[in-house]
Amino acid sequence: MIDVALFGAGRIGQIHAGNLVRQPDVRLKYVIDINADAARALAARFGAEVTTTERALADGAVRAVLIAASTDTHSDLIARAVSARKAIFCEKPVDLDLARARACAAAVTAAGVTCQIGFQRRFDPTFNALKERMTAGAIGAPELLVITSRDPAPPPVAYIAKSGGIFSDMLIHDFDICRWILEDEVVSVFAAGSCLVDPAIAEAGDIDTTAVTIRTRRGRLCQINTSRRAAYGYDQRFEVLGARGLLQAGNHRPTEVTLAGGDGIHSDKPEAFFLERYRAAYTAEIAHFFAALQSGTPVRCTIDDAVKAQELADAATRSWREGRIVALQPA
Repeated sequence: MIDVALFGAGRIGQIHAGNLVRQPDVRLKYVIDINADAARALAARFGAEVTTTERALADGAVRAVLIAASTDTHSDLIARAVSARKAIFCEKPVDLDLARARACAAAVTAAGVTCQIGFQRRFDPTFNALKERMTAGAIGAPELLVITSRDPAPPPVAYIAKSGGIFSDMLIHDFDICRWILEDEVVSVFAAGSCLVDPAIAEAGDIDTTAVTIRTRRGRLCQINTSRRAAYGYDQRFEVLGARGLLQAGNHRPTEVTLAGGDGIHSDKPEAFFLERYRAAYTAEIAHFFAALQSGTPVRCTIDDAVKAQELADAATRSWREGRIVALQPA
């Protein structure tokens, strides 16, 4: 039995809790959150106990921690879990400060503990099917990746002000997809951005619409277009152009029913937002984490992958602010 301590009883913590209790030989033992009411409600729902960080990490029966608390707690909780020799699943990002993120990764590597970061898009069934076909040679060598990523509406400005900016908050998933799909490291980033959705976002020092061009070591190109607004739903798709063809991964819809009539052809809009769109991916990433613990095999998305994505986010932020191509240091 793997006993787990969950840090964070908010929206994503609740999703992860529901998924982890469905894993064989896994038990949610503790819930920790500064919001006592939220912690008690989630613990009661799954037969867990509310406790403190210190007690949870000191409990030798706890083999793994799941970190779904606020971003500013991630690196500290990772460091403390490493010291306590616990396996770690942590939501992105490791830390908005790249130096602290790198220090966390070094500590994880030195200790040899399992650490998976929650880039759930790597576990999306549609994206995985594309990846498998590409790896099998369906389109030959990949040459160009185009990613479209649009939220239905922007988050509150109070959130944006402390989010680290659109490149660290929203596009960091797309930067991870770029590395995962192209299986290549980035050598340069050029990012352009505007504030077209809400002037208050600009007042908070951020943007809401971006276009990013990436070049890899092997000369492969990636273009990422994002917006904080899509009136038609959560728009998540990408395509890979290869030497012998094209692979496309499209949006998910609540149903695949199409109505054809005299006034046109109609279908459902894309899923409402990320919790609905990536429901299966969230389930799969938690199953993968505990399967890796039980079998002793490596996890698919490591803390080093998270650091690489944060490096790209920082480079894109610098490129946008300075209006120039930013070269990345070779690994």
